[in-house]
Amino acid sequence: QVQLVESGGGWVQTGGSLRLSCAASGDSFSNYTMAWFRQAPGKEREFVAARSGMTIYYAGAVEGRFTLSRDNAKKSVDLQMNNLKPEDTAVYYCAAGKTTMRIPIPGAYEYWGQGTQVTVST
Repeated sequence: QVQLVESGGGWVQTGGSLRLSCAASGDSFSNYTMAWFRQAPGKEREFVAARSGMTIYYAGAVEGRFTLSRDNAKKSVDLQMNNLKPEDTAVYYCAAGKTTMRIPIPGAYEYWGQGTQVTVST
């Protein structure tokens, strides 16, 4: 069992930065693929970034602007978001799963946080 709590969302102007954090509790944190997803109003939940083992994956829309970092000792995974755009506005979710193949698929993750709102204004 894994519990996830996100923090760090907020409001920022276009071009600004935010850092999201996800704190995990439970056992075997290092065995899980950790990911960030987001969901905008009226849209499906979409993949943002993940780390599985030593490999980090990014969605094309955020590559070069977002950086995922993971600290297994602290049981945390952060998402540094730079050069934010209005289209990045969404609720951002932290997720944990045993998947190693279906990285961008929300259904592949067993545990989810409650989400944190990110709003980017023009």
